[in-house]
Amino acid sequence: MRTAPTFRPDMLVIGAGPAGLTAATYLARFRRRVCVVDGGASRAAWIPVSHNLVGFPDGISGTDLLGRLREQARKYGAKIVEGEAQRLERHADGRFTATITGATVHAQRVLLATGGLDVEPDLPGIRDAVRRGLVRYCPICDAYEAAGRKVALIAYGKCRLQEALLLRAYTADLTVLTLGRAMDISDAERDRVREADIRILDDPVRALASEGGGIAAWHMESGATHHFDAIYSALGTRIRSELATALGAEADEDGALIVRDHQRTSVGGLYAAGDVVRGLSQVSVAAGQAAVAATHMNASLPFPRPLG
Repeated sequence: MRTAPTFRPDMLVIGAGPAGLTAATYLARFRRRVCVVDGGASRAAWIPVSHNLVGFPDGISGTDLLGRLREQARKYGAKIVEGEAQRLERHADGRFTATITGATVHAQRVLLATGGLDVEPDLPGIRDAVRRGLVRYCPICDAYEAAGRKVALIAYGKCRLQEALLLRAYTADLTVLTLGRAMDISDAERDRVREADIRILDDPVRALASEGGGIAAWHMESGATHHFDAIYSALGTRIRSELATALGAEADEDGALIVRDHQRTSVGGLYAAGDVVRGLSQVSVAAGQAAVAATHMNASLPFPRPLG
């Protein structure tokens, strides 16, 4: 029977999205031994093309961006291990042990960059629609491309109606679709949406009609048919912070980690960056947080011996 491999880097990064891979590059260039656990579930991979990343005036897809970040981290010596981090332990001496799929990692410092998962609307073929850009999750990222078009926002349950008000600045034709489900919002919030001249359609969807690779029409239970040029979903995010909260890390009511200066969690030696942290979910923000965390992680340990 084969023994599971054991890695002993200085630094462990859990998550291989923009935050995790940015931190890996910084730490490797600080001449630290770095291990990155890649669970293969970065939200960035779902981005068809992003036009608001600095330095990419013609846009870049999420998969291309992640590929570049992996290449850069590996160039400087970061080790990227595919697998799921299943458990994280902190020992009395401040060191950590992580159990990942088929391996064990011991490290002095840990950065959690596990991100979150978008809550998907209950629609057929939703994942393919997101991958092709037919349904979008981030109006901050790409509402500019929907300017002046006929836009729908799917919102029910504990939803983010602030996104409806943001989208309203880009289009005069905006409809909130509840898919026949109740919205967990106050009367004041509903009034704000209506005062902004945003329609709320409570009719359930009976069927979607496809044409030319897109969603051509929404057929409702009432018999009405609607057509939209762009679809957004605002159903929230499930934050993947369980590894940290199991150690007692402080989080908000949604599970997003609350960090102190230098991206430190309330657990000594454990840092967090990206969408797992309470704040703005943007690639540029994740990269900035990762740089801050990596720099402090490096400075918190004795520096490597000089070369030469």
